[in-house]
Amino acid sequence: MVYYSPMKIGELSKMTGVPIDTVRYYEKRGLIPKSARSASGYRQYHKHDAIRLKFIVQSKELGFTLDEIGQLLALRRDGRACIEVRSVAEAKAQEIDVKIRKLSHMRQTLLELAVQCENSADNDPCPILASLEDTRQEE
Repeated sequence: MVYYSPMKIGELSKMTGVPIDTVRYYEKRGLIPKSARSASGYRQYHKHDAIRLKFIVQSKELGFTLDEIGQLLALRRDGRACIEVRSVAEAKAQEIDVKIRKLSHMRQTLLELAVQCENSADNDPCPILASLEDTRQEE
């Protein structure tokens, strides 16, 4: 078995690309275990902490919230069946599909407004601003 010496929070931050304040926040949220302290009071982290941080970072990049990441970590810790993890991933993919549809609609609306703006005279009210001020959309 290879032994890795403990590292300070700055070293862990540099290794994982996670800012020091974020490491502390994840620890406070329980996403990473409370670190041991050296005799001089420095936090001490190990390779498994870096692996866990990288797991968190990659999960965030896939769109998982910190609460969802906590669930994934619990499934990982409990050695749960892949089918449960797959279910979480499929639910996230469906959520992303909804966001994509909303973003596509937003994009199309902005492009249509830009065309209206392009076709208006300089002294006409801006169609984009007029649309944003339109209170009929709230009904």
